[in-house]
Amino acid sequence: MTEKPASLKFKKLKTPTLEIDGLEFAIGKLLEEEEWAEPMGPTPKPEITDLRSWDRRMLERYKPYYMPFLDICPALCTYGPCDLSAGKKGACGLDINAQASRIVLLACCMGASAHGAHGRHLLDHLIEEHGSDYPIDLGDKVEVEAPLTRLIVGIKPKTLGDLVEAQNYVEEQITHCVSSAHTGQEGDNIDYESKALHVSMCDSLAMEIADLAQIVGYDLPKGEPDVPLIELGAGTIDRTKPVILVIGHNVAAGAEIVDYLQANENYDFDDIELCGICCTALDISRYSDRAKVVGAMYEQIKFIRSGLADVIMVDEQCVRTDILDVAKEVKTPVLATLNKMALGLKDRTHDSVDQIVSDLVSYKEPGALILEPEVSAEVAVKLAMAIAPERKKFKVIPDMEEFNSMINKCINCELCKRACPLDLEIPAAMTAAKQGDLQPLAELHNVCIGCVRCEGICREGIDILSVIEKAAEKYVKEEKYKVRAGRGPITDVEIRDVGAPIVLGEIPGVVAIVGCPNYPNGASEIGLLAEEFLKRRYIVVASGCGAMDIGKYRDEEGQTLYEKYPGYFDAGGLVNVGSCVSNAHIDGAVIKIANIFARRPLRGNYEEIADYSLNRVGAVGVAWGAMSQKAASIGTGANRLGIPVIVGPHGGKYRRFYMGRSEKDEDWNVYNARTGEEMYVGPAPEHLIFGAESIEECIVATAKLCLRPNDTTKGRAIKLTHYIDLHQKYIGTFPDDVHKFVRTEADIPITMKDKVIEHLKEKGWEPSEVPDPTLLPRLIRKPKS
Repeated sequence: MTEKPASLKFKKLKTPTLEIDGLEFAIGKLLEEEEWAEPMGPTPKPEITDLRSWDRRMLERYKPYYMPFLDICPALCTYGPCDLSAGKKGACGLDINAQASRIVLLACCMGASAHGAHGRHLLDHLIEEHGSDYPIDLGDKVEVEAPLTRLIVGIKPKTLGDLVEAQNYVEEQITHCVSSAHTGQEGDNIDYESKALHVSMCDSLAMEIADLAQIVGYDLPKGEPDVPLIELGAGTIDRTKPVILVIGHNVAAGAEIVDYLQANENYDFDDIELCGICCTALDISRYSDRAKVVGAMYEQIKFIRSGLADVIMVDEQCVRTDILDVAKEVKTPVLATLNKMALGLKDRTHDSVDQIVSDLVSYKEPGALILEPEVSAEVAVKLAMAIAPERKKFKVIPDMEEFNSMINKCINCELCKRACPLDLEIPAAMTAAKQGDLQPLAELHNVCIGCVRCEGICREGIDILSVIEKAAEKYVKEEKYKVRAGRGPITDVEIRDVGAPIVLGEIPGVVAIVGCPNYPNGASEIGLLAEEFLKRRYIVVASGCGAMDIGKYRDEEGQTLYEKYPGYFDAGGLVNVGSCVSNAHIDGAVIKIANIFARRPLRGNYEEIADYSLNRVGAVGVAWGAMSQKAASIGTGANRLGIPVIVGPHGGKYRRFYMGRSEKDEDWNVYNARTGEEMYVGPAPEHLIFGAESIEECIVATAKLCLRPNDTTKGRAIKLTHYIDLHQKYIGTFPDDVHKFVRTEADIPITMKDKVIEHLKEKGWEPSEVPDPTLLPRLIRKPKS
């Protein structure tokens, strides 16, 4: 059943004592029978403790490992700060583990609320544009249109209006989870973790709502594998045209610019260059292949200081909060378009467009807050055309005289190197530049994440990032790549084709490259990661900043990976699902494998689907550059669904991993659903969230975490082949734990048989049965009498 709002209308109501024209009664909600044969499962719209038993079962195996920065409470209340060292408790009663898990919960709540608010804005805006009855239609290749909504909320949305019920649920649960972090509420670290898992599950749902709404509302690609290749990189920007730069995550205002250019007789794409940074860039390129993608979020200061952007439009999330100050340096006006980021600008929403443009062209104001997308689009286009001729001379990137003056100021104190989160060799590069060799400085461009911490600490006031960009000027102009437009969902047709090979292990795994660009050694590492697994016939899925940076990696023949590999969700396919909110389609693909291939009930049946994913679907998320609170909630949401996630070295700053103990055999027991017997299956997957210290360790761990208890002997042999080969290639040794993953001799890779058998003998290995694995006693099939 689904709830529908209902009302009664009367043109005229007449009684013996009363006569009223045009009366309408709102009578709450009526129940309407769904055209959906699937029965409701046990947990529709789960409250924060409804899936607690599943969380605690997983966390018995994957125990939280905490890395607090300090043993002092961060003092969210006025009791503290309190000393939490050596088993001590704070004045509120929390020990250091509970306090660390509380901070993790708050980070996940922030991430979920960012996507939730994003979805609410899009949903309300598109319902206003199209009406609540606007149909959700993803074409004839997608019947399971909203797997997370069906799974968590228990409804099958048919219209934009139906998504409101799911959106209301998300917001309600975020409120409950935030409240539990208040002083004097939750006290147990595992229950904090359960709430972090819960709100992060809601984050996954919020992302699905947001992307589903914008796919149907803006007619974005609906799962088509052969979407266009989009121009990527600063070098693709036509410097002879006025340039509008959009930054953020909400496509609404950017889409209106596209509409304005397509509908207006005076301006079009031949007159204006529309480009973007971060996820808004991906989404406007899904809307129009004439839009260009500059790159990931670390490009913000680099690109703005170049002076190329004549107008900057920002919306929400992952925008530098000092962007107005950076833009002022190059006389670029900033248009803020959402109430979440007003930047102290005057609200000009209801003012005359011509007056706004006049005030900004004359630099009377540095920017404007415009909360109507149509108005902000018109202002952006007219402003860019008017101001571009005046801005040709503005840039912060120094000329050679200024460049030499800056580098000669350097006293080699090394404070910049110590402040740099990547420990870049800035002082050595400065010294080389003084001697006439600019190459070391230019090479820093490829790894610098644009945080400008170096500039904030420089005693001599050197604009270090600008110096780096000047040294790399030739390379920046040549940055011309390709990224495949975000395609949205994985189709049901694709799931039917790959479900069996993935579950049986014959496709060795699905590697999802997601997260932020806070990389330890530059973006080329995730290109290497993607190429390594594409060559080995894994399915590689990407989103957000990771999807963009994969596009900046070229193979030995100079091709980008998107040009070389197809966009199909199949072995050897490289799939860009889209922006951050499109991460929901990655979780959705795992859910649909359980539902479409294995015919597991979906509706309100979270535990069973998560159990299926953990034990059978070889999917791994890699957030190599995790940075934001959203990355924390995206990863934790995948964890609740049984999907392991690997983060890079900076991921430890989230303060918590979920680590398995492979040496504790009792942690790796499952039920054999055929017999009810409890049995050992080995540490597969070994961790739920794990931090790798190098890309080499990450690549090996990715292959290892694709192992699942349900692998057939053929599938296990294929997966072990890759794990062993990658371990030898990147670590230089034969892995010492292969015996834990060989169940019968049929699991042994044929090409490595002698070495593996020798290893098994050394370890005293004994064969074991391949079970039908589950962690849920209720899924044990009782034998027929």
